[in-house]
Amino acid sequence: MSYLRYHWFDLAIALAIALSIGLYIIQPSGMTLVLWLSLGSLFLHQIEEWRFPGYFPGMLNSAMFNSDLPDRYPLNANSGMIVNVFFGWGGYLLAALFWHQAIWLAFATILMSIGNIVAHTIIFNIKGKTLYNPGLITSWLFFAPIVYLFFDMVITEHLATPLDWIIGLVLGAVINYFCVYKMIVWLADRNTPYVFPRSFLK
Repeated sequence: MSYLRYHWFDLAIALAIALSIGLYIIQPSGMTLVLWLSLGSLFLHQIEEWRFPGYFPGMLNSAMFNSDLPDRYPLNANSGMIVNVFFGWGGYLLAALFWHQAIWLAFATILMSIGNIVAHTIIFNIKGKTLYNPGLITSWLFFAPIVYLFFDMVITEHLATPLDWIIGLVLGAVINYFCVYKMIVWLADRNTPYVFPRSFLK
């Protein structure tokens, strides 16, 4: 588990490649394709944040939380893994697998993608006084067109009921707040052993 805390995003590289091969072989279409691409876009987004260039953790702690310990507080290697792997991978995977039965799951993950677009484009750059932060490029290169395709398909193909919209949008807001922001705060520990190496800081 200790190794995974510092290398789950490297696994995302392998998963992105495997997913690309799988999609090429199976060739799904429509909403199924969009949501599998959404999962792939999450992998690529996390790679930009955590590996290339990879200084998202330090940037988040410094810019968003004005931390005097950006290598560990409030975001640390343990909370980063939990948020990204369990809630990120888990949520996007469930949406791709079960959107036919519960399209509100897909709404929730798409709202997470929108949250990333807004955060990386506006919030992080304003707080950090920068024009770029790790995650910005993939937010617009992958998240943005997938968000557009998702809502265009939902509306034109009448894939969701009013209740699906309500449940999905509420769930997406809840996940963005409690499973991302609040999870970082709840798991914050100034004395955590899960410290980020220098390469995770700018």
